[in-house]
Amino acid sequence: MNRWDSEEGGGGRSIHLQISDLNRLSDNISPVTTMFEPQNSIEKRDNSSNANSGSAALTKTVRAPEKKLTLFALRLAVLEKAATGLGTLGFIWATVVLLGGFAITLDKTDFWLITIILLIEGARIFSRSHELEWQHQATWSITDAGINSFRALKSSSSFLIGNIKTVFSPFFVAGKSRQCSRDIAGTGGVANAQNWDCQRKPTRRWTSSEVPLLPYARWVFVTKHISKLLYWLQVLSATACVVLSAMKLIKHNYGDVAKGDTDKKNRKAALTIFYALALAEALLFLMEKAYWEWKVTYCKLLDEVNKESELGGASGMVSIRRFFYDAYSRCVNGSIFDGLKMDMVTFAMDLLASNSPDEQLIGARILRQFSLNPRFSDDTLQKIGLNFPVIEKLVEMLNWSDPQEEESRKYAAEVLSKLAGKKQNSLRVAGIPGAMESISSLLQTNRSSGGAADEIGERNIICDHPNYEFWKFNHLGLLILKKLARDHDICGKIGNTRGLLPKIIDFTHAEEWLLKNDNAAASQILTVKRSLQVVKRLGSTTGTTGKLLRREISEVIFTVSNIRDILRYGEKQPMLQQLGIEILTSLALEEDATERIGGTGGVLKGLFNIFFKEGLSQKYDQVRTAAGEALAMLALESKNNCYRMLKLDILDRLVQALELPLLRVNAARILRNLCTYSGENSFKQLKGITAAAPTVIQAIMSGENKLQEVMVGLAAHVFKFMDSQESSQMFERAGITEAELAYALVQILKKYQKPHIKIPRIRRFAIELAIWMMTNKASNIRIFNDLGLEKELESVLETTAELESFNMFSGTVGMSRHSTTIHSLVETALNLLMEE
Repeated sequence: MNRWDSEEGGGGRSIHLQISDLNRLSDNISPVTTMFEPQNSIEKRDNSSNANSGSAALTKTVRAPEKKLTLFALRLAVLEKAATGLGTLGFIWATVVLLGGFAITLDKTDFWLITIILLIEGARIFSRSHELEWQHQATWSITDAGINSFRALKSSSSFLIGNIKTVFSPFFVAGKSRQCSRDIAGTGGVANAQNWDCQRKPTRRWTSSEVPLLPYARWVFVTKHISKLLYWLQVLSATACVVLSAMKLIKHNYGDVAKGDTDKKNRKAALTIFYALALAEALLFLMEKAYWEWKVTYCKLLDEVNKESELGGASGMVSIRRFFYDAYSRCVNGSIFDGLKMDMVTFAMDLLASNSPDEQLIGARILRQFSLNPRFSDDTLQKIGLNFPVIEKLVEMLNWSDPQEEESRKYAAEVLSKLAGKKQNSLRVAGIPGAMESISSLLQTNRSSGGAADEIGERNIICDHPNYEFWKFNHLGLLILKKLARDHDICGKIGNTRGLLPKIIDFTHAEEWLLKNDNAAASQILTVKRSLQVVKRLGSTTGTTGKLLRREISEVIFTVSNIRDILRYGEKQPMLQQLGIEILTSLALEEDATERIGGTGGVLKGLFNIFFKEGLSQKYDQVRTAAGEALAMLALESKNNCYRMLKLDILDRLVQALELPLLRVNAARILRNLCTYSGENSFKQLKGITAAAPTVIQAIMSGENKLQEVMVGLAAHVFKFMDSQESSQMFERAGITEAELAYALVQILKKYQKPHIKIPRIRRFAIELAIWMMTNKASNIRIFNDLGLEKELESVLETTAELESFNMFSGTVGMSRHSTTIHSLVETALNLLMEE
């Protein structure tokens, strides 16, 4: 109904690319559904699910970028474990065979070389066992540029100056941190723009990459520099080992062995084996380091994966480095295949579950980027949707109000907005206790408490702030609600969440200057649009839940008046007008809401102004059509609204609208409802409707489907305002005989042997018109008898259905039952046929 309501979605990971578009079926009669016909929700759901399943079927699997890193980590681990194995064997050989068996017979040079090599290798192996831990912590050293990507980045020169200041002033950092905390507190919880360079750190504990191991010279002994120190120590020790071992293997100067000295006869072989093992182990280690440098420094593997993953810039490199070190650590510390089981999504979910704010931010950033990326989103959202603790954590993050946690909160909201786009995932999100309250916290609006019971607090919406983008959270909160509201049960939860519905309705308010301004901020228009979309979905909910929601929406005193302002001033925003009109149409399903809408000054007039307005672009046609449907709904079974409409002196314009293709269907509905529900006191005011009779008759003869249905329904009421002479003159002006009209009515009954879902009332209206034509007119009775009307009426009796008993529908539930059953109409017609 609304064309403006569009959507803003263990081991190796599969990436899906769309390779074909699916053909969509269109309705044979009309692509537009209204309140005057039942809406087949099963068909819509099936079409949607078929599209999704078809899209999934027509995909191909593409290699995930991070597989390059896990494969690289595997190859490094093979070299590392081989080197470590040889080193361990050499260490055992030296301690057991050489120093144990030949210690007193070794040449002094060999003894000290073996001792030096063992010490070097022992230190290297020990440092190697801890290097990964230091590297792991060192990944945080680049978060100066990446951890808050939307903050201003420090230049290299200012960073160097800051480090020099730190060396000479140990208390500088602490003083700056305290100053930053005071600034944040002094601005009421929003940090000063000049202090965003203060990193987001836990307030009661150290950040590991910034721990000073010694009280002085802290820049040198910060943990992020220790990993570099250990790296070069290992390279130097391995190089020394290669030099010493190669030197001894080349010279073979292991000392002389006297004849008959059995204690020294195997010493040369034992030393050769040891030096060979030491050389091989050191060469393997240097080969690993060379391969590392080749891939990382020369081939830019990490940058390549970062680019393919589209994580972006320095912040993306933080994530890629951390993922690589974790994969490498798993390969080294466990099975070499453990790292192959990692992927970026599960890695991000693990980080999100951490207690470290920085790790949570990295995890949230990865999930956000992959959820928004068309190549990765399906797989990512599927994995998140199956991990309930992750969804729970994302929902919890929506409540974070600390300005230093703004980015994490924003990423969590963006992931949830994509997650809510999938029906099953939306149910999981809504099923988390307190989820709706958390989503409500994103909406930055409130009303001050009134000073007395007879006044309402002033509305206050926080749209933006220099250092905190509140409007983004407003948009994300409304977007999540909009997607969740597609489910019937979730709509009930939204309505039951305390204070949420008034918040949403507050966002539907738009000032006159905003609606009339050609250069209005897109963010402000988007806020109004999304709030209207949410209210529309809530109002169109079916069943008992929908009835309660419509009542609650209409009881909020600002609902109708906010929409009235949009109707009055929103000519430049047709999408907002259409959404507002469709909300009124949905609310009009309830009698009390109908009276509230009609009783709000200017609403009916605004709708008629839109309905009759000409000279607008084609895109405005949908708004005019929606306005006509809303007016027809508001006139249905409402004597007060019919009276209000007639006071606007719109009858002649409605009659003229019957000749306009865009307006005639809804104009006919409005006129029929005015004739039916205005009451006897309005006879004189409606007398002018007889001028429409020729147009109505001609449309019955030439029209089809909805047009024919509404015109047949209107004709029976128009003729009631004419006597026999006037009706005869009308047929002459129309150039159509009563026999031709009778034939058309019988053909309608023959064509529709059973009720049609798109035009459920056409048989009822045809019988009503036939009854009018036969009343006190024997000639018409003979005509209908000759045409076989009796047979068709008996067929109608055999095929009647509840579908024909209602004026309007909420989904598949009929509402506003006709006062006269179709059985009674058939019996009346049959009795008239017997009077011939």
